[in-house]
Amino acid sequence: MKPPHSNDKYLDVDNPAIRAEALESILQEKGLLTVQAVDNVIARFSERVGPMNGAKLVARAWRDEIFKQQLLNDATKVVHDYQFEGGQVDKLVVVENTSTVHNVVVCTLCSCYPWAVLGLPPKWYKDPEYRSRIVVEPRELLAEMGLLLPVETIIKVWDSSAEIRYMVLPEQPLGVEQLNQDALAELVTRDAMIG
Repeated sequence: MKPPHSNDKYLDVDNPAIRAEALESILQEKGLLTVQAVDNVIARFSERVGPMNGAKLVARAWRDEIFKQQLLNDATKVVHDYQFEGGQVDKLVVVENTSTVHNVVVCTLCSCYPWAVLGLPPKWYKDPEYRSRIVVEPRELLAEMGLLLPVETIIKVWDSSAEIRYMVLPEQPLGVEQLNQDALAELVTRDAMIG
Protein backbone atom coordinates (compact mmCIF):
# COMPACT_ATOMS: atom_id res chain seq x y z
CA MET A 1 0.00 0.00 0.00
CA LYS A 2 1.31 3.45 -0.94
CA PRO A 3 1.61 6.19 1.67
CA PRO A 4 -0.87 9.10 1.44
CA HIS A 5 0.00 11.71 -1.21
CA SER A 6 2.26 9.18 -2.80
CA ASN A 7 2.86 9.19 -6.48
CA ASP A 8 5.20 6.93 -8.48
CA LYS A 9 7.28 9.94 -9.55
CA TYR A 10 8.00 10.72 -5.89
CA LEU A 11 9.49 7.30 -5.13
CA ASP A 12 12.99 8.34 -6.29
CA VAL A 13 13.91 9.77 -2.87
CA ASP A 14 17.55 10.21 -3.88
CA ASN A 15 16.60 12.95 -6.36
CA PRO A 16 16.52 16.32 -4.50
CA ALA A 17 14.37 17.97 -7.18
CA ILE A 18 11.71 15.30 -6.82
CA ARG A 19 11.83 15.50 -3.01
CA ALA A 20 11.45 19.31 -3.18
CA GLU A 21 8.52 18.98 -5.58
CA ALA A 22 6.85 16.43 -3.30
CA LEU A 23 7.34 18.60 -0.23
CA GLU A 24 6.04 21.66 -2.08
CA SER A 25 2.96 19.70 -3.20
CA ILE A 26 2.18 18.47 0.33
CA LEU A 27 2.62 21.95 1.83
CA GLN A 28 0.29 23.42 -0.79
CA GLU A 29 -2.32 20.70 -0.18
CA LYS A 30 -2.22 21.49 3.55
CA GLY A 31 -2.61 25.22 2.87
CA LEU A 32 0.79 26.04 4.37
CA LEU A 33 2.30 27.26 1.10
CA THR A 34 0.89 28.94 -1.98
CA VAL A 35 2.02 28.71 -5.59
CA GLN A 36 2.51 32.50 -5.51
CA ALA A 37 4.85 32.23 -2.51
CA VAL A 38 6.97 29.65 -4.33
CA ASP A 39 7.01 31.78 -7.50
CA ASN A 40 8.08 34.82 -5.43
CA VAL A 41 11.01 32.94 -3.87
CA ILE A 42 12.11 31.62 -7.27
CA ALA A 43 11.86 35.09 -8.80
CA ARG A 44 13.77 36.60 -5.90
CA PHE A 45 16.72 34.26 -6.22
CA SER A 46 16.76 34.19 -10.02
CA GLU A 47 16.11 37.88 -10.71
CA ARG A 48 16.92 39.98 -7.64
CA VAL A 49 19.49 37.93 -5.73
CA GLY A 50 22.20 35.94 -7.31
CA PRO A 51 25.31 35.74 -9.37
CA MET A 52 23.91 38.14 -11.95
CA ASN A 53 24.29 40.91 -9.35
CA GLY A 54 27.97 40.15 -8.93
CA ALA A 55 28.35 39.78 -12.70
CA LYS A 56 26.92 43.29 -13.19
CA LEU A 57 29.50 44.66 -10.75
CA VAL A 58 32.32 42.83 -12.51
CA ALA A 59 31.24 43.94 -15.99
CA ARG A 60 31.00 47.56 -14.89
CA ALA A 61 34.41 47.36 -13.22
CA TRP A 62 35.87 46.01 -16.47
CA ARG A 63 34.50 49.03 -18.34
CA ASP A 64 34.83 51.81 -15.75
CA GLU A 65 38.20 52.26 -13.98
CA ILE A 66 36.78 54.74 -11.44
CA PHE A 67 34.02 52.30 -10.50
CA LYS A 68 36.57 49.48 -10.31
CA GLN A 69 38.64 51.45 -7.79
CA GLN A 70 35.51 52.24 -5.75
CA LEU A 71 34.62 48.55 -5.74
CA LEU A 72 38.11 47.53 -4.64
CA ASN A 73 38.32 50.30 -2.02
CA ASP A 74 34.84 49.94 -0.46
CA ALA A 75 32.69 47.19 -1.93
CA THR A 76 30.33 47.40 1.03
CA LYS A 77 29.30 50.94 0.06
CA VAL A 78 29.04 50.12 -3.64
CA VAL A 79 26.79 47.12 -2.97
CA HIS A 80 24.73 49.14 -0.49
CA ASP A 81 24.16 51.79 -3.18
CA TYR A 82 22.89 49.08 -5.55
CA GLN A 83 20.39 47.92 -2.90
CA PHE A 84 20.77 44.24 -3.79
CA GLU A 85 18.49 41.92 -1.86
CA GLY A 86 19.65 38.82 -0.05
CA GLY A 87 21.86 40.08 2.71
CA GLN A 88 25.24 38.70 3.73
CA VAL A 89 27.12 41.76 2.50
CA ASP A 90 27.30 43.90 5.65
CA LYS A 91 31.07 43.95 5.08
CA LEU A 92 32.10 42.95 1.56
CA VAL A 93 35.64 43.01 0.27
CA VAL A 94 36.40 42.58 -3.43
CA VAL A 95 39.84 41.23 -4.36
CA GLU A 96 41.21 41.47 -7.89
CA ASN A 97 42.72 38.70 -9.98
CA THR A 98 45.66 39.83 -12.11
CA SER A 99 48.07 38.14 -14.49
CA THR A 100 50.28 37.24 -11.50
CA VAL A 101 47.79 36.80 -8.63
CA HIS A 102 44.79 34.47 -8.40
CA ASN A 103 42.39 34.91 -5.48
CA VAL A 104 40.11 32.24 -4.10
CA VAL A 105 37.47 32.47 -1.36
CA VAL A 106 36.55 29.94 1.31
CA CYS A 107 34.85 29.88 4.67
CA THR A 108 36.84 27.43 6.76
CA LEU A 109 34.36 27.42 9.65
CA CYS A 110 31.05 26.97 7.86
CA SER A 111 29.90 28.51 4.59
CA CYS A 112 29.79 32.30 5.03
CA TYR A 113 29.06 33.68 1.61
CA PRO A 114 27.82 36.96 0.03
CA TRP A 115 24.36 35.82 -1.09
CA ALA A 116 23.28 39.24 -2.38
CA VAL A 117 26.02 39.30 -5.02
CA LEU A 118 26.65 35.60 -5.66
CA GLY A 119 23.30 33.95 -5.00
CA LEU A 120 23.13 30.57 -3.36
CA PRO A 121 26.50 28.97 -2.58
CA PRO A 122 27.48 25.98 -4.68
CA LYS A 123 27.43 22.63 -2.93
CA TRP A 124 31.22 22.24 -3.23
CA TYR A 125 31.76 25.56 -1.39
CA LYS A 126 30.15 24.06 1.72
CA ASP A 127 31.96 20.73 1.42
CA PRO A 128 34.40 20.08 4.31
CA GLU A 129 37.03 18.76 1.88
CA TYR A 130 37.01 22.01 -0.13
CA ARG A 131 37.08 24.10 3.06
CA SER A 132 40.12 22.31 4.42
CA ARG A 133 42.10 21.56 1.25
CA ILE A 134 41.85 24.99 -0.42
CA VAL A 135 43.83 26.46 2.47
CA VAL A 136 46.55 23.80 2.49
CA GLU A 137 46.88 22.90 -1.19
CA PRO A 138 45.01 25.49 -3.26
CA ARG A 139 46.88 24.89 -6.53
CA GLU A 140 46.22 21.14 -6.46
CA LEU A 141 42.57 21.50 -5.53
CA LEU A 142 41.93 24.18 -8.16
CA ALA A 143 43.57 21.90 -10.76
CA GLU A 144 41.27 19.05 -9.73
CA MET A 145 38.35 21.43 -10.17
CA GLY A 146 39.54 22.24 -13.70
CA LEU A 147 41.57 25.43 -13.17
CA LEU A 148 45.22 24.99 -14.09
CA LEU A 149 47.31 27.98 -13.04
CA PRO A 150 50.90 28.67 -14.08
CA VAL A 151 53.45 27.75 -11.40
CA GLU A 152 54.52 31.38 -11.10
CA THR A 153 50.96 32.55 -10.29
CA ILE A 154 50.56 33.53 -6.64
CA ILE A 155 47.41 32.10 -5.07
CA LYS A 156 45.82 34.06 -2.23
CA VAL A 157 43.15 32.37 -0.15
CA TRP A 158 40.61 34.62 1.59
CA ASP A 159 38.67 33.23 4.54
CA SER A 160 35.12 34.59 4.76
CA SER A 161 33.53 34.90 8.17
CA ALA A 162 30.39 36.18 9.83
CA GLU A 163 32.02 39.62 9.90
CA ILE A 164 33.49 39.84 6.40
CA ARG A 165 32.59 38.33 3.02
CA TYR A 166 34.75 38.24 -0.10
CA MET A 167 34.15 38.34 -3.82
CA VAL A 168 36.77 37.95 -6.56
CA LEU A 169 36.99 40.43 -9.43
CA PRO A 170 38.13 38.12 -12.24
CA GLU A 171 40.47 39.30 -14.97
CA GLN A 172 38.71 40.56 -18.07
CA PRO A 173 39.02 37.98 -20.87
CA LEU A 174 40.95 38.94 -23.97
CA GLY A 175 39.08 39.95 -27.10
CA VAL A 176 35.93 41.33 -25.45
CA GLU A 177 36.70 45.03 -25.73
CA GLN A 178 33.82 45.59 -28.19
CA LEU A 179 31.18 44.05 -25.89
CA ASN A 180 28.84 46.24 -23.85
CA GLN A 181 28.35 45.76 -20.10
CA ASP A 182 25.31 43.49 -20.48
CA ALA A 183 27.18 41.17 -22.83
CA LEU A 184 30.22 41.21 -20.53
CA ALA A 185 28.05 40.33 -17.52
CA GLU A 186 26.86 37.20 -19.35
CA LEU A 187 30.49 36.00 -19.49
CA VAL A 188 30.96 36.19 -15.72
CA THR A 189 30.30 33.00 -13.77
CA ARG A 190 29.60 32.57 -10.08
CA ASP A 191 32.63 30.30 -9.77
CA ALA A 192 34.91 32.99 -11.26
CA MET A 193 33.73 35.36 -8.51
CA ILE A 194 34.63 32.75 -5.87
CA GLY A 195 37.99 32.07 -7.49
